Amino acid sequence: MNPGDHPSDRDPFLELGTELLLSQVQLTNKLRNIRALLFDWDGVFNDGWKDLDGGSPFSEVGSMGVNMLRFGLWLQNGKQLPYAAIITGQHNAHAQRFAQREKLHGLYMGFIDKREAFDAFLTKHGLKAQEVAFFFDDAIDLAVADRCGLRILMRGQAGEFLVKHAVQRGCVDIITALSGGQNGLREATDALLTLMGRYGEAIDDRAEYSTTYQGYLAERQAVAPEIVKSSR
Repeated sequence: MNPGDHPSDRDPFLELGTELLLSQVQLTNKLRNIRALLFDWDGVFNDGWKDLDGGSPFSEVGSMGVNMLRFGLWLQNGKQLPYAAIITGQHNAHAQRFAQREKLHGLYMGFIDKREAFDAFLTKHGLKAQEVAFFFDDAIDLAVADRCGLRILMRGQAGEFLVKHAVQRGCVDIITALSGGQNGLREATDALLTLMGRYGEAIDDRAEYSTTYQGYLAERQAVAPEIVKSSR
């Protein structure tokens, strides 16, 4: 990163602690090419703790953020619904419930090597890796983050050593101030909407349940989520 690339005139929202490793202009340009959203589960939608059955929940705050970001991209991309999926190394009933309720395009569970699921997701939807924004938090995600067009790292649970290594590796563009358990996912989705210049538009359309938002929602609700479980 060149000295002049780091933003000195951040939007007030981003001054709340979200760390940008590229300038706003560079990130906005990256966002113009994004056609898909990909999420890790543990540490992104929650703090990573498990219950006795191995499940980990999600927050409605994060859920709304994901929905608003999908809506914002739909608006940006000429009312084309962005593809959305979760890749997790574990089998998680909470993640399956979320994917089905929120009408994500896919849920890939039990993939220890997430590159396998990532390649399947790209092939399924005719995507290039550079067209994917990836939200992640730990070592198991780095090989996928290496390839994605926009990489958002959730700060907190894995610690600063992981953050520093990801930056040195060059596989992160944005680092949240909050962890997944502190609703860092909502921070991340709101930051991207702000960079797109669509935060107020998306929130207001949802608040008013506008005809524009209803058009997006009808398209989203028509998605039939694909649940893929690793056989390993």
